[in-house]
This record gives sequence, structure tokens and C-alpha cells, in this order.
Amino acid sequence: MFAHLHDDQLQCIAKLGTEIRLDRGTQIARQGDPPDGFYIILDGQIDWTRNVKGEVIPAVTLGAGEVFAELILLLDEPYPTSGRALTSVHLYKLTPDDFWKMLELCPGVMRGILKIAVQRSQIHETVTQQQAKLISLGTLSAGLAHELNNPAAAVRSNVKNLEAALQTLPPLALKLHRQPMTEEQIAFLSDLYNRTTTVALSGGQLDSIAQSEAEDEITEWLEAHEVADAWKLAPMLVSAGMDVGQLDEVTAQVTADCLECVLTWLETTLTGIKLLEDIKLGSMRISELITAMKNYSYMDQAPLQTIDVHEGIENTLIILKHKLKYGTVVKREYKELPRICAYGPQLNQVWTNLIDNAIDAGTGKGHLWIRTSVEGEYILVEIADDGVGISTDVQSRIFDQFFTTKEVGKGTGLGLDIARRIVLGHKGKISFESRPGNTRFQVRLPIHLSK
Repeated sequence: MFAHLHDDQLQCIAKLGTEIRLDRGTQIARQGDPPDGFYIILDGQIDWTRNVKGEVIPAVTLGAGEVFAELILLLDEPYPTSGRALTSVHLYKLTPDDFWKMLELCPGVMRGILKIAVQRSQIHETVTQQQAKLISLGTLSAGLAHELNNPAAAVRSNVKNLEAALQTLPPLALKLHRQPMTEEQIAFLSDLYNRTTTVALSGGQLDSIAQSEAEDEITEWLEAHEVADAWKLAPMLVSAGMDVGQLDEVTAQVTADCLECVLTWLETTLTGIKLLEDIKLGSMRISELITAMKNYSYMDQAPLQTIDVHEGIENTLIILKHKLKYGTVVKREYKELPRICAYGPQLNQVWTNLIDNAIDAGTGKGHLWIRTSVEGEYILVEIADDGVGISTDVQSRIFDQFFTTKEVGKGTGLGLDIARRIVLGHKGKISFESRPGNTRFQVRLPIHLSK
């Protein structure tokens, strides 16, 4: 910065400033402090960090020969980061007035100052964007972990119960094998097994009161016929569609001393089949979530590709299912859309931020509309909610970085700013309209993206 200056100019600058020596660990500046001067690092290192909603993020480390506080003096803004001495530090300081005097005496320095200021601004912006991505990733990871945990826990539990059922079946099968049965009796039991299995797997359930009454009735029948563990057998027999009349049919086909073995075998077999079905459903749910996350992130694909916007939105809804299950009603109004050339993971960030905000606006129990259509050379995606709306006095700031209408701790003020940047990066447009009960964010993306 000063290499091109004449000796008399350097002497002049040397007379303006003062030298400062600081010990290791000294706090040099705090984020939010007003500018107090322009600094040149003569020796040592300073670590700069940025606090974003309570998270301290490394920004940059500066060493000998570098300067700081030039940008905030030019903009008359507070420190965007906090600085602490990593080692003992030797600084050269110019007060704000002397900083401007230096620029007046040495106009050529201004070019170097502006170059550094632009670089520092890009560093701050990069840190902010990285933090926004980390926050978004953290939210998605927490939701995905929650959604994966439920089916995984169910699979573990069902496998354990299935193991117990399989250990019970062989002795029952041997005991039945020792019973003298006619072809007619075997055919009856085979038909009973097929009928009850179909009903058990059909998914049809009685309401809780009817289920309880049916179980009580079957329990009484079993106890009257001296069947052990009647209360254990009754729930599955009811789920398989059996009633007292069908149990009477069983007694007409098998002997009294064989009745308990037949009904226990039937209940245990049905339980095993039902557990297998539940394990299959749990495994399918896990596979569905993994596939959705892979598609959401466009793993193993080039950054810029031809994408189906509807597919991206649907994958986003799967990822956010943990927030939808509290009562938000999703209404899709999709029109046929052409595939567009875009950065898939980036667009999914847009849908995530807009859908997440819409869910929060309805406090998790409102309505969420997702509408798509074609407008000339653009596709239109509209995400609407029936929440309280955005107050008119803050609507002009809604896309500002770090501005949020959410409660403290619930919003970072980064989501809409990130969404706006991504849409603009795709040569698109983002806008919104809001009043109580009707807030609509509209994203228009060009069908043909020109680089």
C-alpha cells in the first residue's frame, strides 16, 4: 500500500500516527464497536471472528504488513467482527481524522485501501453465507434425524418382538402336529389363517371404544373356554377380524384340549406377520427419507443440470415433514411445467426457506398452498399461507440480511436474503404480497437460463 510513496510522504504519515504494543490475548475490538482509528500491523497476529445469532464464526487472521478498520472508517460503520491478539502485537495507529488526512496527503493510497476494503467485505459476506448454510443444514439434519429415529426405533422394537414370536412358534407347531386332524380340519385352519391374515394386514382399525369392547368380549369367551393368557390373545384376534361367532366355529372344528394350542398358534403367527409388515413399512420409510435427502442435495450430479421443479418441492416437503405433522395442511395446485436448467441444491434452499417460513406463520396448524404455472418465458412458483401476515411497516426490510419477524432464537434473518440471492443468481425474480390471512411469496425462474 505504501511502497510507491516518496520518502517525504512516508515521513509525513510516520508523524501522524502512534505505536501501540499489546500482549497476547488482548481484546483489540469488539463486534459493534465504533471505528476508533486505522491500524497497520507491524508485528504479530490478530484473529477476527463474527458472532451470528450466538454462534462465533472465524472470519480471518491478519499478520504483519496488513491493515484493519479501513472499511468501517470509509463507511462510518461499527466493527463487523471482533479481534483478539493471537500473539504479542505491535501496531501503528492513525486516528480517524489522521486517516482522512493521510488520504488527502497521499491520494494514491486510496486505491490500495479500496482494494482491501472490497476483499474484506467479500470475506464478511462469505462468513455470513456459510453460517446461513450451516444453520439451514442444522435444521434439516435435526428434522431428518427425528424422522429417521421413529421408523428405526420401530424396526428395532419389532425385530425384538418378532424374535420372541419365532421362538414360540416351533413348540406350538410340534404340539399341533401331534394332534390327530382330518383333512377337513386342516383345510378349515388353513382357510382361517388366510382370512385372518388378510384382515390383519388390511390396516382397517376399529375406533378405540369399539376395539376395547370387542377385546373384552373375546377375553370373556377365551376365559370361559379355559384358554390361558386370554388378555394377551384378544387384541390380535380382534385385529384379525375375529369375533365370538368365529371362535364358536373353531370349537366346532377342533377338540377342547386342542383349542388353546390352535388359538395361540394363530395369534402368534398373525403377530409375526404383522411385525414383518411393520418392519417393511419402517424400512421403506427410512429408504424414502434417504432417497429424498439424496435427491434434495442432488448428490452425484453436476451442479448445473436440467431439473424438475415439482420434484425438488416434493423432496423439500419430505425433508420438512417433521414440521408439517403438527397440523399444517398442504394444498398443491400444480400446473404442467417444463424442466429448467438450474442449480438444484440452491433452488431447494429457496423452497426450504419459503416453506419453513409459511409453516411458522401458521404456527404449525394453518394452510400451506404451493402453486405452479408458466408465465411466458418464466415458470412461477407461489408459496402462500394463511398466517398473521407481515406488518406493512417492515415489509420493505423483509429481504434485508439479519432482519427477522420471528421471536428471538427462532429466526436468523438469513433465509429470505439467501433465497433472494439464489433467485437473482438464476436471473429470476422474487416478490411477495402480504395481508392478514394471505401471504404469498412468488418466485419466477427463466425456463432457459443464460450463463
